[in-house]
Amino acid sequence: MLTPAGNRTPGWRFYPAKKKESMGLDKMKIPPIKKILYSTDLSENARYAFSYAVSLAHQYDARITILHVLEELSPTALWMVGDIIGEKRWSTLKSEKEDSVIAALHSRLQAFCEEVAEDVPSCPFAVEKTIVETGHPVDRIIELAETGDFDVIVMGCRGLGMLGDVMLGSTSRRVLRRCGKPVLIVRLPGIPQS
Repeated sequence: MLTPAGNRTPGWRFYPAKKKESMGLDKMKIPPIKKILYSTDLSENARYAFSYAVSLAHQYDARITILHVLEELSPTALWMVGDIIGEKRWSTLKSEKEDSVIAALHSRLQAFCEEVAEDVPSCPFAVEKTIVETGHPVDRIIELAETGDFDVIVMGCRGLGMLGDVMLGSTSRRVLRRCGKPVLIVRLPGIPQS
């Protein structure tokens, strides 16, 4: 190794940097981004993350699929509701209301897209479809990302900090850990990091 004065330091050896081809960088290709899965919980964080999905879609001429997952009640909560109002009444209520809730969410997401399009007319984007499903959010996001052949997932992060992630878990962090697709997690500006 050379010192600033150009003298050799005793006991040190000079190793030249590896060449690009030996690290495989000469064969690296930029992956195309044509299908973006944007997962939303309809929060302010998710709205901010949508701006990144729109930017990517505009830059790469990609199409966006919007996904909102209604989390099902836990087995304990289902048991309690069924115990209070009765199993038959609960299944009737659920089937009657589920379709109207999903339709309302579709309308809300459509209005959201129109609002964003008005806010950024210089950045056109195309929403391929809007999906509202029930289930476990992490499982549904990963399943759709894999089966829908998406190139990247974009989602917001609440930024609850380390304690919040440990106590509550974080959908975005779990998707990041479990999904084989690239995931862009967007944090609201001004949220302190832990």
